[in-house]
Amino acid sequence: MKFLSSIRFLLIVISFSFCLPAFSNDEARKIVFVAGNRSHGWGAHEFNAGCLLMEAHLKEALGDNVTTRVFKSGWPKSVDPFKDADAIILFMDGGGGHPINRNLEQVKKEIDRGCGLMCMHYAVEVPVGKSGKALQNWIGGYYETGWSINPHWIAESKLNMNHPITRGVNNFKVKDEWYFNMRFREGKNGVTPILEAVPDDNARSGKSSWPRGPKKHIVEASGKSETLCWSVERNDGGRGVGFTGAHFHSNFADDGFRKLVLNAVAWTAGLDIPDKGLITHRPDEKELDSNQDFKKPNLSKK
Repeated sequence: MKFLSSIRFLLIVISFSFCLPAFSNDEARKIVFVAGNRSHGWGAHEFNAGCLLMEAHLKEALGDNVTTRVFKSGWPKSVDPFKDADAIILFMDGGGGHPINRNLEQVKKEIDRGCGLMCMHYAVEVPVGKSGKALQNWIGGYYETGWSINPHWIAESKLNMNHPITRGVNNFKVKDEWYFNMRFREGKNGVTPILEAVPDDNARSGKSSWPRGPKKHIVEASGKSETLCWSVERNDGGRGVGFTGAHFHSNFADDGFRKLVLNAVAWTAGLDIPDKGLITHRPDEKELDSNQDFKKPNLSKK
């Protein structure tokens, strides 16, 4: 009788184990998103909507194994906003007005304890000098004005399938404002390409970039595969990721694009990515339209 009871208990334990999530509670991570102020108009640079969408989909995929916080519409004003964060995700306008320029020491304090950092789209662009060197150290590279370029073009993905971030990600073709020709560390030391694509010659011409092209060194690299997403594992134990897409908010509806971004966020926070990646539903039009900073235009009008 005791033997049969033991067998029943063992079967219950085995059955329960198959229902466990891909992540265990001891891997729980805290992720802090910082969304920039409203920017380009409906459907583009939707930083608040993008961060809130990513937050919701991370919770869908990870459940109790992740805690999140989204600071909307600019740099957080609260005291110690990144306390205990395993990753900081910056999705905001960059360049000379990038908030990180005046908050380098605050971010460095988190980096020095091993916090991960991911910069998305315009947030990869900072000025040459202190900010540029900081991003080279923290995420491996940055967009340098005059060296890098930001055209609108369709990228046909070439994924590094040896990296955890690409687990479960299917190749995709997505039109975006894909920045390329980043100013990486010397010799790309420690930088691992995650997503690459070959820009066509129209993209290289600079006709759809700002400031307008052409740039000689960009045009002469015709046919070259360019890195659009990359990662580093820093000596301090933290991780860094740069992702140059996400100009158009609607691209989160592409399953490959969305999974790559979500995997990258989770990896930056130190999570192990399961074989099939982070699995979430495809957002519909209503979900994509929610939380945007600008009123949706009447697209039926000519």
